[in-house]
Amino acid sequence: MTRVEGVLFDIDGVLVTSWQPVPGAVEALDEIRKRGGVRAFLTNTTSRTCDEIASVLSSAGFDVRSEEIVTAARLTTEYLRSTYPGARVMLLNHGDISADMPDIELDDVNPEVVVIGGAGPEFTHAALSRVLDLMMAGVPAVAMHRALMWSESDGLRLDTGAYLPGIEDASGSRIVSVGKPSLTGFLTAAELMGVDPAATVMVGDDFRGDVLPAQRVGMTGVLVRTGKFRQPILDLALDRPDHLVDSVADLPQLLTEIG
Repeated sequence: MTRVEGVLFDIDGVLVTSWQPVPGAVEALDEIRKRGGVRAFLTNTTSRTCDEIASVLSSAGFDVRSEEIVTAARLTTEYLRSTYPGARVMLLNHGDISADMPDIELDDVNPEVVVIGGAGPEFTHAALSRVLDLMMAGVPAVAMHRALMWSESDGLRLDTGAYLPGIEDASGSRIVSVGKPSLTGFLTAAELMGVDPAATVMVGDDFRGDVLPAQRVGMTGVLVRTGKFRQPILDLALDRPDHLVDSVADLPQLLTEIG
């Protein structure tokens, strides 16, 4: 493979679980930082802004800067600016991420675009029905991501991707997705890093959502056995990760082996 010039990390389930560090993760990131190269953190977290995520990770001992973090909200903002410039947006999301969506006009009453963010208590029957009504009236919909689940310390939680197929079937319309596992998200992250995908390693806990799409754009995929990782899912998959390790703590040694 091409020499590794950049490492792209998922956050939840790889570096932290319920925002508590995975054992050995802080030390692994410190070691990788000392070696040089470019880092970025690609996350579907939509309940916190880039600044908030950086602050929480810093409090947990990670040396991470806000500008290194690429959230689904950040990617979606760029997509809205280029595809629907100036459009009024209805946002259905768990968490206040308006700081990461500057210049986007939020309007729940008369929107021109619907944006579906991360799942949470806001995903009520009434709210999802409102999305359906708008789509049936011709309003386009954009999903920040299509992740099926995320991991908490006490188990898994359903995420946005579990709801989208039903809305699409009912409306007869396709919902564009921007964040993981969309290939666009990985290519945009590599572009922001200034590193060719072929020289980038992607580290994730979700084979279908993190590692496989990264490999499809030419990155080297590393699957960790923490967070959302479930062996039966991997056993049933037709494809394989380029590398499988117990946790991100094993990454420095792996990078040494693969160059």
